[in-house]
Formats: sequence, structure tokens, C-alpha cells
Amino acid sequence: MSRFSPANQRLAQEIIRRYPVAKSATIPLCHLAQEQDGYLADDAMAQIAELVGCSSAEVLGTASFYEMFKMHSVGKFCLGVCTNISCQLLGGEELLEHAEQTLGIRPGGTTADGLFTLEDVECIAACTEAPAVQVNYRYFHRLSPADLDQLIEELRSGALDDVIPPHGTLGKVRQDLGEDRIANITAPEDQTEPVWLRRHRELAEAAAAADAADAATPSTAGTNS
Repeated sequence: MSRFSPANQRLAQEIIRRYPVAKSATIPLCHLAQEQDGYLADDAMAQIAELVGCSSAEVLGTASFYEMFKMHSVGKFCLGVCTNISCQLLGGEELLEHAEQTLGIRPGGTTADGLFTLEDVECIAACTEAPAVQVNYRYFHRLSPADLDQLIEELRSGALDDVIPPHGTLGKVRQDLGEDRIANITAPEDQTEPVWLRRHRELAEAAAAADAADAATPSTAGTNS
């Protein structure tokens, strides 16, 4: 029995026709299956294998190499907290613990309402914006526990539905280009000051103040007691 819906079955054939070798369509078809079901089901991988002319094991081997493909059902929002070195030093582990307490689940778990799956993730290439969190591969930088609470509340209420699509739609997302054909991106440092830069400045200011205080203190060297 076909795992793909009739519409996606037709789309799958269109995708395959774009490639000179059908097997090259494996990853796009995995995206299509995950867009439909939210994860890669066994029978979906079996159908992909049949469509591209390989074994189910080959599809699984390809898909399991990539973190974006999930082999089991997950929540509408996959909330990943980075705990690699930069984020760890700036509160990433504490942020993950706070997320566990707030959501009532451990990393890898999904909330009972099916909204959130919590993940402890490795480096997500946002080291200068630590601590960083990603929700369905949308990035949120320099979060405090209070910021995370607000983010979760906005996700629950649907306030961010226009910003963050449900998990599984990564393959459909395209970079928004303005009329000037320049990507509409504002550098994070233009929005808020990075934590590490603020701390560096504070340390430099404290050191300068200490040097000034030392310079203003009369020296007692060489005086008689």
C-alpha cells in the first residue's frame, strides 16, 4: 500500500524526473515523506526504496545520517537547546534544565499534548550568539530562562505560527528575498549585544578602573617608617 498520499505520489514522480538517476532523489523524497507525516515511517522508506530502485536499508542509511530526519513521531515543535562549549559556558546546560522543568520532559521526550519535543543538541553554528536555541531550525539567540518561557508560551498560543512552520516542512522553506534581491536578514549583533562581548567589555572596564585606582593611590615605596 502506498504511504504517500495521491497528491504526494504524483509529486514524488515529478521529483524523480528532475534527476538523471532516480536514486539521486532519495533525500528530496525523504523530505516529502517527513512533510506529510512529520517523521520517516518504515513503510514510507520502503516506498521510497521502491520508487528509486534501492533497498529500504539504503534509504534508512542515508536518512539516518542527517539529524533533520526523524525516525519516530515527534512534536509539532522540535525545541533544541545547544549545550556545546560556547553555549555551555554561557548557560546552555542551565537553559536545558529549565526547559526540562518547564515542559516536564527529558531530552528526546515529547509533551503529552504533542506540541513539543525537547532535544539536547550539539553545536548549531551560533557560537557568538550563545546560549542558542533552535525551534524547527529557526534560531533564537542569547536566551535567558525567562526568554525561553516567553518563547514556549508564544509557541503554545500560536503567536509564532506564521514565523515557525510545524516540524517536517524544512524542505518547503525558501529564503525570503526583498525587491532589491537582498536577503532580509538583520545581523544578530545589530539587534542586541552578544553576551561574550558585553562580558569582555565589563572585564576591560573593571581592569581599567582598577589601574586608575592604583595610579591615584600615593606610593609609600622608599619612605621611612
